[in-house]
Amino acid sequence: MARSATSRPRVPRIGLTGGIACGKSLFLRELEARGFATLDADDIVHELVPAEERRRLAARVFADVGARRALEARIHPVVRARIAAWFAGGEDSCARGGAGPRVAAVPLLYEAGWEDDFDVVACVVSSHSAQIERLVSKRGMTHAEAESRMAAQLDPAEKAARSDWPVSNDGSPEELSACADEFVRWVAAGCPPRKIEKT
Repeated sequence: MARSATSRPRVPRIGLTGGIACGKSLFLRELEARGFATLDADDIVHELVPAEERRRLAARVFADVGARRALEARIHPVVRARIAAWFAGGEDSCARGGAGPRVAAVPLLYEAGWEDDFDVVACVVSSHSAQIERLVSKRGMTHAEAESRMAAQLDPAEKAARSDWPVSNDGSPEELSACADEFVRWVAAGCPPRKIEKT
């Protein structure tokens, strides 16, 4: 959980996370369309690591924990520093959107231990079956590859439980859009504490 509401600044540093294929990018675009300034950690990684190298490393890093950690040790400090500089008011070549509140999408926010870098964290979650279906049908993975990618991250339900604003993305695009509207109103109200209903 991010810091308490009493210590949050008027314009908070917002983190957005979630499991693979849960819809982080979709939700980020919804916020961008509402005037938020956005920065996606994946875009920074793509700028730092050429596409050919990413393709070569993809299968290896998800099968070899040591290789994955070595890659993260090389990339994560650079990504983290760029996000921090952007939140401090700097420009970034990967930033998009308007002049509203700034939100950074970080898929491995909790895995990397970066939660204290943000004042509030939103988390997009989907069912296990929905994640698998999206990875197989939209990204061309085998079922085994999809399971391997998902196993390399924290369970989305755990991420949601640790976040300030969980977003379910098992419904329609219209429902996700409505969630974005609600989130924008919450941020505009100063991100007051919320009572999360247990299901």
